[in-house]
Amino acid sequence: MDRKEYEQITTVYLDSVYRVALSGCGNKSDAEDVVQNTFIKLWEREESFGDMEHARKWLIRVAVNECHSLWRAPWKKKTVYLEEMTKEPIFSRRERSDLYDAVMALPVKYRQVVHLYYFEEYSVKEIAEIMKLSETAVQTRLLRARQKLKETLKGAWK
Repeated sequence: MDRKEYEQITTVYLDSVYRVALSGCGNKSDAEDVVQNTFIKLWEREESFGDMEHARKWLIRVAVNECHSLWRAPWKKKTVYLEEMTKEPIFSRRERSDLYDAVMALPVKYRQVVHLYYFEEYSVKEIAEIMKLSETAVQTRLLRARQKLKETLKGAWK
């Protein structure tokens, strides 16, 4: 892969990879580490991609794997984070803020599929390929995530 192709892919997909990492990690610092590791692996990759969609899928798969590696690390189990002062998204309506908070409160396995399906607009089949799950498992996670969101947000829309 040459420098020009690397810069093009980085420019196009940096935000997308960061959102996937943030969804998988749950905090800004770990997400930044995951993004950095993902793009280091991209730089070390020797062959070029056939098209930009292949590059996108590859990057998201690597980011998901990096998130999983981070959670499996022994030091991670003993880490306690100080509350980070992060800039929260500003929403025009309170309902959207409640929805965002509810999605971010979901367990990681549900939060990732919700993010990939609704925000990155991947199909169930594509998510299954990216996360190395069966399509049924992805559909089940989406269903359970929707049920949890429904319970959590029951009072928000009354």
